[in-house]
Amino acid sequence: MGSADPKALVRLNGKSLLARSLETIISSGVASTIVVAAPEEFLTRARNEIDSIAESGAKDSESSISGMRITAVAGGQDRIESVQLALKYAGDADIVLVHDAARALTPSEVFRRVADAVSAGAEAVVPVLPMTDTVRRVESRPAVNSDHHPATNDHHPTMNDGPRAPRSQPDADGWQVVVESGAENDQKLPTVEVLHGDLDRSRLRRVQTPQGFTASTLRRAHERYEDDLAASEPGSLAATDDAGLVERLGIEVVAVDGDEEALKITYPLDLVLGEHIATKRDAETTRDATKRNTETTRDATQRNAETTRDATQQESATLDAQATLDEGEKQNPASEGEQRR
Repeated sequence: MGSADPKALVRLNGKSLLARSLETIISSGVASTIVVAAPEEFLTRARNEIDSIAESGAKDSESSISGMRITAVAGGQDRIESVQLALKYAGDADIVLVHDAARALTPSEVFRRVADAVSAGAEAVVPVLPMTDTVRRVESRPAVNSDHHPATNDHHPTMNDGPRAPRSQPDADGWQVVVESGAENDQKLPTVEVLHGDLDRSRLRRVQTPQGFTASTLRRAHERYEDDLAASEPGSLAATDDAGLVERLGIEVVAVDGDEEALKITYPLDLVLGEHIATKRDAETTRDATKRNTETTRDATQRNAETTRDATQQESATLDAQATLDEGEKQNPASEGEQRR
């Protein structure tokens, strides 16, 4: 990423991924408690980001941050351990959403969809997108060393030096790629990736975050993982997300619609796209805020004008009534003697 900072502190249009994630979660209205798991050496900076968000929210009359608890804790060696540590500070919440701060541009609607699905009865929910690329399984194999090269043809040209161009050869699972080489022995040969058959992409989905769970289910999945890990070889139970852990319990993971803008900021190109989206959103936010302020000022001015008009009308009516009373007294004067009688 070209930065010494962790991804969560990388900035898009001047604001960190962590700050953008927190703002979206707050605006979604789904959270009462937010726990940020950060590397211990960056814990102070994470807390500074939280303080800044809290300060901004306190000044914003439309912010949902009032009454919300946001804290930062030292994370673990990997994603799974960090979630386990954060769960200890989640309180007695019935629903837990696990979000990757690298997906800082996830719209608030996605958070609401996930939370609503869990509230409706699902034990595990993930936002997904359809797969658009062709996907194949891969197997790494050493290149084939051959001293005798078959005749070439238009489809499989050879090269004069180094590994030969791929030559298709069927195997049991589909088509494998064999690299022919003139190297002296197999130890010097490169490793090639062998592709096997197309996967049906209509049945594949790209998984995003936040992932939502009933709190009891997520805790049970992590407890099961710890038990299995203690009884197995190191690295044999690697898991990439919490939904995978829950699935090992035999619990169905339900899908809801994700969003293309919920991309994971991983590579420099992601930063370029993320910067564009963030800049566009910030401009829209500024424009909307300006519009709201203008409307608020206009409404206040109109109310003041109406109040002044009503007060003027009331004062005028009072004066008219007094003038009428005075005129009546002039038309019906009473002599001093009559008044005495």
